[in-house]
Amino acid sequence: MSRKLKKGYFVKGQFVAEGSALDLEYKRELKGTDEPTRTDLKRESTEQQKLGEDLLTLRTELLIKLDLPTRLVEGVAEAKRITNFEGKRRQMQFIGKQMRLLTPEKHEEIRAALAEQHMPSAKETLVLHQAEQWRDRLVAEDDAVGQWLTLSPGTDSQQLRSLVRQARKDAKPEKPGEALRHGRAYRDIFQLVREALLANQEAAHAEPDDEEDEGAED
Repeated sequence: MSRKLKKGYFVKGQFVAEGSALDLEYKRELKGTDEPTRTDLKRESTEQQKLGEDLLTLRTELLIKLDLPTRLVEGVAEAKRITNFEGKRRQMQFIGKQMRLLTPEKHEEIRAALAEQHMPSAKETLVLHQAEQWRDRLVAEDDAVGQWLTLSPGTDSQQLRSLVRQARKDAKPEKPGEALRHGRAYRDIFQLVREALLANQEAAHAEPDDEEDEGAED
């Protein structure tokens, strides 16, 4: 028995079956209409579903600032609690439906919030710069270790001095004229200083609250 041929036509050597997504898209172009094709709708639906999944990773304060519909916010909270695979899948489908009810402007706000979350804050950027400056000073200046230990007395002085000695040794070029090479100790000093600066920053923010509590007790 011969196979029944599909109805269709060729465009630039490619067969386009009647009723296919490509066929509808060509017809839309011929009519000059802006109505979305099934391909467009499917792509848009997939993008919105992915955007809904990304909402689960958004920090609470950024999520609140978006002022999303209650059903969507509750749906996101529920999805975070669900551990069952099938239950999670159904919940994500629900979130996808809620996402499709939002305006394009709200979708852009969500994308902007996700981008903001991945950008370092001004405080984090400041700490990075300070850590870089202290690392370079510790390696270059003999009295910098003592100054750092005064600023951060909780630092393991023996570990820091050992790292500084190794970093200075690593920084010496093997041959005259060669560029300086920084080894692991150089990176470890940066991490040690950065973590200490972050801890000091958090402690500084916590102190006013402690003083208020003491005042309340009096």
